[in-house]
Amino acid sequence: MKRITVYLAPDLHRALKLQAAETERSVSDLINQAVRTSLGRDLDDLDTFAERAGEPAFSFELVLRNLKRQGEI
Repeated sequence: MKRITVYLAPDLHRALKLQAAETERSVSDLINQAVRTSLGRDLDDLDTFAERAGEPAFSFELVLRNLKRQGEI
């Protein structure tokens, strides 16, 4: 394990300490799991972007113009 310093807002620290006590896990374990979950979601997003790379792209301006033409806005 690598030791680092992380600064948390007092309310987040309090919530983590309470959750750690209730789940009988350490604050470090909870933070490690949260980071793993976040990185996993990022990886899922990157995989989705890669899968959709060949799809046609539409500019925001074109989408707005089409919505206006259709009477949606």
